Amino acid sequence: MFVSCDGSARPEFKGFTLLMPAVSVGNVGQLAVDLIISTLGMTKVGYFYTDCLVPMVGNNPYATTEENATELCINAEVYAMPSKELVVLQIRSPFIKNKYRHFCHSLLSWVKSCSFAKVVLLSSSHAYQRNDHQLHTTSLRYLLSPDVEKTVRELMQRLNWRELEKVAAFPEVNDDEKVLHIPGGGITKMLFTESCSEGIQMVVLLKFCSEGDNIPDALVLADYLNEWLQVVTNQVSLCLLNSRRNMVGF
Repeated sequence: MFVSCDGSARPEFKGFTLLMPAVSVGNVGQLAVDLIISTLGMTKVGYFYTDCLVPMVGNNPYATTEENATELCINAEVYAMPSKELVVLQIRSPFIKNKYRHFCHSLLSWVKSCSFAKVVLLSSSHAYQRNDHQLHTTSLRYLLSPDVEKTVRELMQRLNWRELEKVAAFPEVNDDEKVLHIPGGGITKMLFTESCSEGIQMVVLLKFCSEGDNIPDALVLADYLNEWLQVVTNQVSLCLLNSRRNMVGF
């Protein structure tokens, strides 16, 4: 459930793009979302209230002055930039066991009620579980729900992007049946599958990676997003949060 910062009526998000991370290997999606929020200087407009995430509270990760450094952040916050028709949902804590599906349903219900044009999910997957073909190609992949294919696929092909390959459901037994496999991707597969069933336009952008210093992976994923959506102009470099400069991982 969305809760406005000032308690007023819900902001108008009709036709906007919703950008959000999956809590996945290396926290790459979350780090990339932090880069977008801090670079664009997006304004916090509210919170996504849910019992599906581990409760947490912390200092303002986007603090630029002593005054706003004392502001608090929680586990799921919503930022907006109307000039770019962009809304960002940042998730900062892991999911509670057995709450994945409930969160997906709550999120997609909010997406429908706000009439978002599309949802972009930034995610990651274990690099060590790539197949031979994936080892010899780029570490970046995308997925498109059926309802967004007509408007996006042609552009993806012009960008020479690679769609995430399906894998055999029963390797060496039956290679004809293919399934979507995103190890380490958290809610990515479930949220994408539910979006397809609900007729929601969703694009998943993910990077194969390993746990460790994942800031370089986040920079690559944010650039991948920007290559398509152009949310950050060529004259502006992605801005790393001060709180992340001396950290490894998320």
